Amino acid sequence: MAATRRLAAILAADVAGYSRLIGADEPGTLQRLRVIRAEVINPAVEAHSGRIVKTTGDGLLIEFGSTVDALRCATEVQAVMAERNAAIAPGNRIAFRIGIHQGDIVAEDGDIFGDGVNIAARLEALAEPGGICVSARVQEDAAGKLDLAFRDLGEQRLHNIARPVRAYAIGITARPRQLRRIRGAMFGAAGALAVVVIAAAWWSWPRETPALPTAQSPPTAGPAPAAASAQRPPAIEAKSTPRLSIVVLPVQNLSNDPDQEYFADGITDDLTTDLSRISGSFVIARNTAFTYKGKPVDARQVGRELGVRYVLEGSVRRAGDQVRVNAQLIDAENGAHLWADRFDTDRANLPEAQNHITSRLARTLNVELVRDASHRIEQEKAVDPDARDLVMRGWAWLYRPDSKENRQEALRAFERALEIDPRSTDARIGIASVLVGQLVNVRSSTSFEQDAARQDVARAERLLLEALESDSNQSMAYSIMGLLRRLQGRLTESRIALEKAITLDPNNVMGNIQLGFTLLFLGRPDEAIAQAEKVLRLSPRGSNIWGAYLLLGWCQLLSNQVDEAIDTLIKGRIANPRDWLFSYGLAGALALKGDLDGAKAALAESLKLQPEVNSLAQWYAYLPWTSKTSAPQFWVLQDKTLDEGLRRIGFPES
Repeated sequence: MAATRRLAAILAADVAGYSRLIGADEPGTLQRLRVIRAEVINPAVEAHSGRIVKTTGDGLLIEFGSTVDALRCATEVQAVMAERNAAIAPGNRIAFRIGIHQGDIVAEDGDIFGDGVNIAARLEALAEPGGICVSARVQEDAAGKLDLAFRDLGEQRLHNIARPVRAYAIGITARPRQLRRIRGAMFGAAGALAVVVIAAAWWSWPRETPALPTAQSPPTAGPAPAAASAQRPPAIEAKSTPRLSIVVLPVQNLSNDPDQEYFADGITDDLTTDLSRISGSFVIARNTAFTYKGKPVDARQVGRELGVRYVLEGSVRRAGDQVRVNAQLIDAENGAHLWADRFDTDRANLPEAQNHITSRLARTLNVELVRDASHRIEQEKAVDPDARDLVMRGWAWLYRPDSKENRQEALRAFERALEIDPRSTDARIGIASVLVGQLVNVRSSTSFEQDAARQDVARAERLLLEALESDSNQSMAYSIMGLLRRLQGRLTESRIALEKAITLDPNNVMGNIQLGFTLLFLGRPDEAIAQAEKVLRLSPRGSNIWGAYLLLGWCQLLSNQVDEAIDTLIKGRIANPRDWLFSYGLAGALALKGDLDGAKAALAESLKLQPEVNSLAQWYAYLPWTSKTSAPQFWVLQDKTLDEGLRRIGFPES
């Protein structure tokens, strides 16, 4: 179906504190949500001529023909939810945040896109649990038509939205007389179709904990920012705190430059969003975190009030034309500093610097948080760790320097997690990651076709498809699928899967580096260089950074940037002297440069590490998944550069 444009009112909603609720009682929470969908949301949407476009984990995206209909639906849903929650303990309530915007959208194949959708989603993040946040367009349309009280929140800078958007909050109060009317209308409309609605809700609502939750609110409905100092969330017992729970406190502006205030707030917002992509994470929402802005805080007190194990603090300071950003990760239980980093950037390009800093911070924190949480699990010496703990331990093993032993430890943890929880999407992705990673080390087309390898390919593919059927927003699953498709010689499919992975998570290091290798084998080394450079920015101190050097060095070599290739390959060999590919590529590059003695020494080192690849024919056999048929342009470029250099020092053809 061709894409069409139209004006629409868009309603975006999600459940505040969803990860915490799921962690405490997954089956019960999902069942309650199915009932709410059937008894409250679906009838309200139908009554006001709306269309549920899609459900995304704990969220909903709904399209209406008018802002009045969208507002009526939203206020009725929130009023009914307020009544339902009145008899439920605050920590167990299901409370929705709703954002509404009217704007231009693009509709295609049943889905909708565009700024109208993006702004509604950003407004939803500004709403309090149980509240509604709307744009000025919506407020203007409702004026004189609906009896609602709008509170002006001023102009808001929304992530990835070019211009500020004026926002308004709507408070919802459950009024018994109104509620009886609303509920009567809703239940009357739902009665005739109850069986159909409940069945549809069961199929459409996710039956698996999403692995990539959005940034969440704290366990209790927080106060409005203006009243934050007078009312703080009650302390939460440490034993109920999720392992990967964190609050990103507002980055402090230590200078008087107002531009840096926006810069500091932007880093806080982006980092909150990026950290929420970590599988199994619980990230306190921006609204709550900003109640601490400008106030002296104690990390341990913040941890108790918000129910988190980690606190991230940061500051921005101007020094001449440079801006310095400091960040530190703190253990909220004892106040100990777990990790710190510093970034210096050119003040002339703050938007680019903001993106660079937040991306690198998010990637580094992903590794540090998983590593620390895994260490805690080991220290606790749990007799029977749960599936989430085992998955975390598996990824901690994979974040270590790559080795057969580390991969096997990771595989044992993932396999055990799947035994404990056969529904675990994360365990499936972890197992597939290890299986596909092992295939990368296959040495020839013959061994690649062995029964064991074929079985690993089949199992990895099945696990990945099951994971994506359960949750189509799994960035890591697409990354591993992209690598698997490349090993199968299906380079175009590999590129598409890896691009999808990066769309879902721009900070996915594996997705970025594997996309680079796929572009290289497609004969597009210039584009692959950009991916390698991005990985070096994202993870400059990662234990497996040599992979980025390998990609970059080979791309430079095949692009005939010989001097640059020599420098990069030497850096990579220093980072990982066990990988013979650095010496093999360096031999060709040095020969092209005219340093024949250096080239011969590098080739001798390559043969020492990998004696099987002793001719160009053996080199071709080493890459069974990138044959001259599947990757013709790659072999053309290689023949003119690497192979030509090796021929100059007498490397045999066969």
